[in-house]
Order: sequence, then C-alpha cells, then structure tokens
Amino acid sequence: MGSLATSVGANHMNETIQMDTSRKIATFFLFLLVGTLLFSTASASAVEKPRQGPESLLDSYHRNRARLETSSFGLPLTVDSAELDDRVQVDVYGIFDHPFSNIVKVLKVPANWCDIVSIHPNTKACTASDLTGAWQLTFYLGTKKYQPPEDTRQVIYRYRYEDQQPGYMNVTLNADAGPFGTKDHKIRFEAVPLEGERTFVHVSYAYKDSAALRLVTKIYFATIARGKVGFSVIETDRSGNPVYISGPRGAVERSAVRYYFAIHSFMNTLRHPEENRFSMRINEWYALASRYGKQLVDMDKKDYLASKTREQKDQVKLQQQIGTGLQ
Repeated sequence: MGSLATSVGANHMNETIQMDTSRKIATFFLFLLVGTLLFSTASASAVEKPRQGPESLLDSYHRNRARLETSSFGLPLTVDSAELDDRVQVDVYGIFDHPFSNIVKVLKVPANWCDIVSIHPNTKACTASDLTGAWQLTFYLGTKKYQPPEDTRQVIYRYRYEDQQPGYMNVTLNADAGPFGTKDHKIRFEAVPLEGERTFVHVSYAYKDSAALRLVTKIYFATIARGKVGFSVIETDRSGNPVYISGPRGAVERSAVRYYFAIHSFMNTLRHPEENRFSMRINEWYALASRYGKQLVDMDKKDYLASKTREQKDQVKLQQQIGTGLQ
C-alpha cells in the first residue's frame, strides 16, 4: 500500500512539474509573440529594404496592385514576411479610404498611436511622454486576458515623425531591447496619396533574436503552438487547401495584421462623437479579426470587449500620472 501511495505521489508530482513547466513556457512565448509586433514569399530582399520615400512606396503600390485587388482579406491588403539569419520582418501593404491629409493629421500625433496599439489583445496599455521634444512610447505587454499594468512587461520605443518630403508620411518607432533577449525592434508606417482621396499605406516590423532564442522558439512552435499559423500560403495539401506559414514568421504576421486592423478601426471611427469612438473602435476591430478566426481570434468577443474596457481605464490613469509628473 505504501509503495502504491509513493508511486501515485511521484506521478502526481511529475504531472505537476510538467504542467508548471508548460505554463512557464506558454507565458514566455505569449510575451515574446507580442514583442514581435506592429503589424507570401521569403527572401533576403524582403528583410533588408534600404530604399524608402514616396517613389519607393509608389513602386510597391504598382507592384502589389493586382494582389491588392484580389486580396482574400476582403480588404485591399497584402502580407509578406521573411527570416534571414537573426532577423525577422513582416510587411503589410493596404489602402485606406481616407484622404492622405487626414492620415497625416491623425497619425503624426504620438498619443494617437497609444490609442491605436492598445486595441491589440496583448497590448494592455500605452503611454506617450514628451522628453524635451523627443517622444517616447511605452508599450505594456501581457497575455490576452486582462492584466493590470504592474503585471506586464514594458517595451520603450522612440517615436519619430519625418515630414521633409511633400506627399509622403513616414513614422518610425525604435526600441533597442524587446522581450526575452530580442533587440533592434523597428516599426515603420509609411503613406502616400492615391487618386479618389485614398491612401496607400505600408506597415513594417522587424527585430533581431539570438541562436538560443530561435532554438526555444522552434521547440515551442513544434509543441504548444503547433496549431498557430499566419497568412502566407506556403503550399497546398492533397485536397487543394492552403497550408499557411507557422513558426516565428506566422507569429509576426498575426501581430502585424492585428495592428493594421487597429489603425484601420481607429481611422474609421474618427467621424463619430468622441465619447462613442472607443467602444466602436474595439467592436470594429473584433469584427475584422473574426474574419480570420484561425489566425487572429483567441478569446470570445465578450471577454475581449470587457478586457479592453478595463485596460483603457488603466491607460488613462497611467497617462494622467505622466501628465501630472507622478511618473
């Protein structure tokens, strides 16, 4: 009887250790995948794109025009991603039905970016600080369920808006360090005007990791997250169904599209009274994400709306503390 009890106790202990380890690994990667944000074919050219400016962006528009017109998203939207050595990048191209001048007026304001990124399920809050003319945005990253700011990880981005070239908008966010050893995070938003008061936009995100992190990531996506996929179709199965990219590229694609939908929702609700915008914004975001439940939806609508409503109140408090010099 004693040996049986010992065996049962040992088995229970082993199961407890395994469950605890799984939870820790899952939590680790939830933060990691959030860090591989804001916002096809893999190639070195997709990772390193030194050219930028209105001519380069218009070239991208003409090159992707056919794909935009036949996009499976139901919106004029394309997603490309790539991995090269220690660098991962995703590029999202799309068209907004808003005049270029309106896009510039809204998205050159740093605080508006905080209201945008906090729509993402894993971004629990964001604050904007004016450090003698140099703006800093702090992202509070966590799990998809509600978390107070003190239980999250903070990633600090330097905000820069460049308006030297007429007819071209370029916003960059740079963070030297991200979650769990990732580094050199760079988010870029570009825009150029199109005919018919439309705007062609480009959201790119890139970061670097380490060999050790890539090994752990590979294990994670082969086990706990083996069912998580992105948007790029890498092949078709025997029945002719698309097979989507998985792994880190899939994670980056999911996060980038979530942020793209957040920008889209933010712009679409500006024509409504201010007191109604937040509620409309998160409802529209969830409706867009639900079109791609396999990739983007990890919680039901009721939980998402409840979490975002609580987190928005936390964000307001954090921003007020900064504004009054308490933080």
